[in-house]
Amino acid sequence: MPRRALVLAGGAALGVGALAITRPSDRGAGGHDSYFTALSASLRQAGIAQPTLVIDRARLAANIAVVKSAIGPGGHSVRVVAKSLPSPKLLHMVMDGVGTGRAMVFNGDTLEQVGAARPDADLLLGKPLPAVAVAAFVQRHAGDERPAAHPQFLVDSAHRLSQIIDIARAHDARIRTNFEIDVGLHRGGFATDPDLAAALDLAATEPRIEVAGLMGYDPQVVKVPFQDRALAAVHRRYAGARAVLHEKRQIDPRALTLNTAGSPTYQLHLDDPNVNELAIGSGFVKPCDFDIATLSAHVPAAFIATPVIKATGQTRIPGLESVTSLLNLWDPNSARSFFIYGGHWLAKPVSPRGLEYNALFGRSSNQEMLTGSTRVALQQDDYVFLRPDQSEAVFMQFGDLAVYDNGAIVERWPTFPISA
Repeated sequence: MPRRALVLAGGAALGVGALAITRPSDRGAGGHDSYFTALSASLRQAGIAQPTLVIDRARLAANIAVVKSAIGPGGHSVRVVAKSLPSPKLLHMVMDGVGTGRAMVFNGDTLEQVGAARPDADLLLGKPLPAVAVAAFVQRHAGDERPAAHPQFLVDSAHRLSQIIDIARAHDARIRTNFEIDVGLHRGGFATDPDLAAALDLAATEPRIEVAGLMGYDPQVVKVPFQDRALAAVHRRYAGARAVLHEKRQIDPRALTLNTAGSPTYQLHLDDPNVNELAIGSGFVKPCDFDIATLSAHVPAAFIATPVIKATGQTRIPGLESVTSLLNLWDPNSARSFFIYGGHWLAKPVSPRGLEYNALFGRSSNQEMLTGSTRVALQQDDYVFLRPDQSEAVFMQFGDLAVYDNGAIVERWPTFPISA
């Protein structure tokens, strides 16, 4: 064989070999498994034929049980994060399930709604509110002695504390404050002990200001390299801040709110002596972003269900019709296309297995295209199931939540009004 032909043959062989190595495998696996088959039947029985957020009540209860077991009797208190469970009935089920009257809210609207529904709740703001919002709340609830009418407003800087002091004086109102400390997330809060000490001195100049405790949020611990080192840094920072608070105010720690964690890290603080409560929200429903080692005992309890509007025989991309068959031959997972009711959610297809978004066709909030291999058993009017990436933004896009329990849709739970 001539040298040139030999080189070309060798190159072709290498090319075929590379194609074989990189060619995607067929990820289709038939239809729904027994769980999603039963869930499909319940949705059909309930007459639900539009995109719907489904809460599995048994799985939700299982996650509540995991949290209670992890903390144990006499352990830290739980503060339930309302933004991650943005439905009054969902929030109440979790609070009652773990046996807590503590909730964390993140805006004025939810503060009012949770406070009205649970007037005896102890509410902590999970982020600072603009001074205008704080003043409006204080003015509306002047003279109201219910616990929920006196939330702990988050203070992250001396400037914000000065604003709250001005509001307290202007309305002759007692205002509870909780001081945010930077434990490594670097999203604000008091970063050093001297900064915190100076703020506590400023708070002492106004008797209407009650210092209720500290809050340190640490989701970075499970995402950064050297996680043990990051967790140790969180513990040191919190211990230092607590020591400063004790030095300045001499308050019995049992009367303080010493809040930390979040769903990703609550398991890492079960024996932390510097704190007395753990914030947990998304872990109760476990969206995709919470598929992490520290939540391995939790199970997904929320799914998006939506009907298939169109099931085509072959995927055809506009403008690329002539090469579509070659693309489908190379990637068997793009062979068929399915157009669903709605779409473009922060979510991932989970059933039937093997469905994927199509990067060439793009996303759509009207009729989203999903592609799959010929092994995906899915027809028009069947349901597709997706898992939300997160809960706080996604849950409020579907109207009332559909509650699934014991093989049937048993309730519909309204969500909170849309808010940031």
